[in-house]
Amino acid sequence: MEGGKWEDLSTDLLVDIFNRVGMESLLLDVPLVCKSWYQASLNPMCWQHLIFPTSYFKLHQILNEMLERLEMKNQEDLSFTAFVKFIVNRSCGNATIIKLPNCCTEEALEYVAKQCPRLKAFDGGSYDELTNSVIQKFICKWKNLEMLTLGKYHLKEIVTQIGLHCNNFISLSAPFNYFGKDEAFALVSSLPKLKYLDLHGGTLDKEAVVMILQGCKQLVHLDVSNSFGFNEDDFEILELASYIPSFICHGSYVKPDWPYGDYAVDHDDLDYYTDYYDYDLW
Repeated sequence: MEGGKWEDLSTDLLVDIFNRVGMESLLLDVPLVCKSWYQASLNPMCWQHLIFPTSYFKLHQILNEMLERLEMKNQEDLSFTAFVKFIVNRSCGNATIIKLPNCCTEEALEYVAKQCPRLKAFDGGSYDELTNSVIQKFICKWKNLEMLTLGKYHLKEIVTQIGLHCNNFISLSAPFNYFGKDEAFALVSSLPKLKYLDLHGGTLDKEAVVMILQGCKQLVHLDVSNSFGFNEDDFEILELASYIPSFICHGSYVKPDWPYGDYAVDHDDLDYYTDYYDYDLW
């Protein structure tokens, strides 16, 4: 029996497959196979998961190849902001997962925030004040949001807004932050049903950690590793955390007396990529 041809696959099946390939392949490889694949690649359902390259070099590599194929004269014809808009427009408002690179402009951030009301998971790529300000401004429109990565700015305000507008929210990543009693109170008050929390590498008051452990009883994963403010072998914390299937606190210790006053890790100076949990959204 003669086997079927790839180009004869149904559009629905092609869309289901293409939704699982990376952005680079969907832009530069899939459309060139045949007409049916090209047409299927334009379906908005192929563009629900918009994971931009984290590497600045890789991003420019994709842009340059697109310039060549579209026969554009210079990179000004396809700036980074224009590229983000182009990708977001492909989704026609259906994007549910977005991870941006760390070179986003305010224009690009706001465009994403406005055009993607169905977001379930968002990582702005750059964890600076600009990104958090845009999140704070538009989070009231993301009713379906479940996962979010935050920087150190406006943390309490954003957590409060999440509690008010995002009923399905379960996962917060805010590493390399200062987390004191005020921040912990906001978290416990607004997100008591939180399941995944990543605060690794930050400055965490012991009282704040205790408040979280006592107030967020549905946690299944909590990462407070390599943090300042409490010891990894603190008996009270370990006992309170015994109900959490995945509690990570290795490398944490009470911060020493620094000669230059209070010290907190500034994640703006660190090159890191948040490793999300083994969760179906990512």
